[in-house]
Amino acid sequence: MAKRWTKAPSPCIGVCKFRAEGETCIGCSMTKPEKKRFKRLDKKPKKKAFFRDLVARLTDRGRLSRWERVYRRKCDRKAVPCPLDRI
Repeated sequence: MAKRWTKAPSPCIGVCKFRAEGETCIGCSMTKPEKKRFKRLDKKPKKKAFFRDLVARLTDRGRLSRWERVYRRKCDRKAVPCPLDRI
């Protein structure tokens, strides 16, 4: 199961539109610094916590279902196990 987390693709779904500086992306709800930070996360607990926080944020904003659908497709295209199954 460790490979699920080490090979987890970025939560970014390729929309990358920010309304204002410091705001979150309308596609994945991450800020620009969070997008950079995700690339440096290497341990399972850190990535898992990152995904948990992101899923909670997306749920609060009512954007979870769309993001989850697109992210699962991204995992399928990359032929990696989706980390959302183990959160």
